[in-house]
Amino acid sequence: MSWRDLLDEGHKRTLPWVGRTVVHSAERSWSVRLPYPPEHGWFRFEAGGDRWASLVSREPVEPDPSYFTTMDTYSGYVVGDRFILDSARVDPDPRKLIEQTKQVYCAEPGLDRFARAVVVKDREGLFIYRNQEFPLGPENEALMAYQDRKESLVGVAGVTPALDLAFQWISYQRVQAEVRRKEVERLLAEEAKKRAEEERIQQAMKDAGTAVGRRVLAARDFETAAREALKVSGAELLDTRPSYNKAEMVVQYRFRERRLECVVDKLTLRVIDSGICLTSHETGEKGDTLFTLESICGVVGQAMNLGKLVVYRHVDGDLGGDNHNVGENDDD
Repeated sequence: MSWRDLLDEGHKRTLPWVGRTVVHSAERSWSVRLPYPPEHGWFRFEAGGDRWASLVSREPVEPDPSYFTTMDTYSGYVVGDRFILDSARVDPDPRKLIEQTKQVYCAEPGLDRFARAVVVKDREGLFIYRNQEFPLGPENEALMAYQDRKESLVGVAGVTPALDLAFQWISYQRVQAEVRRKEVERLLAEEAKKRAEEERIQQAMKDAGTAVGRRVLAARDFETAAREALKVSGAELLDTRPSYNKAEMVVQYRFRERRLECVVDKLTLRVIDSGICLTSHETGEKGDTLFTLESICGVVGQAMNLGKLVVYRHVDGDLGGDNHNVGENDDD
């Protein structure tokens, strides 16, 4: 190794990176040049006499024990990524639990749920994990109480306020995780139902050329179903609107240059009121319900051809106006 290598090595430092644009030793700080480390943890940096530090390797390394030698230390419990000081005092209000914990950085993976640990404060006042500490005694009973989903540590001897707070915090986190999981499950179920319905409608759209397909479509998209039904006889849909009866729809359409209107069942497309005279002189029976939206224009066209179209439901803009077309009379 040359003197240059020794000099370069003297500028390399093992420092904790916690997602900020700076890194700190116990004595000073450096701004970090891009690229940043891939995750929170300990990394080797080139950090010399200027104010800049550069990442040496993207691979994390073991902490440098000398980093901690001059820093104040604190004991407590590490619960996930939160640290609870031994000096903590418990406020039972769940809304204030987070305020009684501190973010802890660079904790080693695999810690027990109620792991005791020692941390230090860096130059920004952030807590950096140093090492585990021996348990005080009731931690195992606290773990069993958590696993048994008990609401508190009442009856467990030797519980400190910090351990009690740790238990409340981790229990609260579990409840919130379950709430989020149920919400996700609900949203996924709704999405699956919506997707299935959309697929059903898409299939109905493909099947709109069939009578059955149009009825399936009518339950979700009446206007499209009505349009497709009228196309069968060459008619053009103009508009649809709900009728006074919730089970019925008013359909306005254009057929052979006439604007006409009828009322149909919204699910079956069966004609309820054809809007024209379809009463038999012989029996007095109304023939409206004998037709569907697909077939009504057939009888309308036949009446037009015979000059016997009598319109009861007049539509604004109809070329026939309030009178019948030329050649029409009041005879059915």
